[in-house]
Amino acid sequence: MNLSELGEDVVVTRLTRSLHLDDRVKLGPGDDCAVVETAGRLQLLKSDCVVEGIHFLPDADPKWIGWKAMCRSISDIAAMGGMPLDALVTVAVRPETDFAWLKRVYTGLATAAKVYQVNLVGGETAKSPGPFFLSIALTGTVERGRYVGRFGGRKGDWLFVTGKLGGSIGGRHLRFRPRVAEARWLVSRFPIHAMMDLSDGLASDLPRLAKASRLGFEVDLAALPLQSGASPENGLRDGEDYELLFALPAAAKKRLELEWRRKFPSLRLTAIGRLVENGRTHFLGKGYDHFV
Repeated sequence: MNLSELGEDVVVTRLTRSLHLDDRVKLGPGDDCAVVETAGRLQLLKSDCVVEGIHFLPDADPKWIGWKAMCRSISDIAAMGGMPLDALVTVAVRPETDFAWLKRVYTGLATAAKVYQVNLVGGETAKSPGPFFLSIALTGTVERGRYVGRFGGRKGDWLFVTGKLGGSIGGRHLRFRPRVAEARWLVSRFPIHAMMDLSDGLASDLPRLAKASRLGFEVDLAALPLQSGASPENGLRDGEDYELLFALPAAAKKRLELEWRRKFPSLRLTAIGRLVENGRTHFLGKGYDHFV
């Protein structure tokens, strides 16, 4: 079978299911980040990329291409409840590319790194005969007992999303801000059972969280927090919102909503449904899939 017949999730599962992992690996492939124990501390590892024609159009401002590349990985570190630390940058670019254009990409990378206190410590530069390619390998750290994966959701947990969904192609897919501060606050004050960032759209990402937690879900589509002009379909499938999706025990719901309004008054928080047994495991359509 070819990749388009299998789909991204199946491809990744089949490629990674027999990889060697030793006892230092606390969480391997299949989540937003890997979690590895090193010298008694938990280290987060993430690699992500942007490709011309897939993640941005050729006429996009190169500064925001660099910003997006760095912030995609930072968003995944945030989704585990962690803090980003150090980044390696790999660039594959056509030799005829104007240097000023590439320098502006690095301005975006450096700006995002400064905002989120990430060290740019090295990488690789290579020639590409085709589309521009930019990959970020990022490390992070999280306190023992605080890291949150997709797998810990429990029956009856409320599902929350931060911000608003849909319509990211209007510019937010380049200029979004990872929810590092919000995620760090959440894991420090509440029993967050499962969490991830919304990169491929709620219609793809929520089923992944539910499957990892071995549960189904119930969602009130009328409750989805939507960007102006976005439809519920956009909110489910557009992708690249980079908001947090997380599961919280019902007993903590009211306290979270009250404290959130005080701590983050300008950022919306919405309860969209619950994790349940024998609930839905998928939507009729999917969000973004690299191979379909």
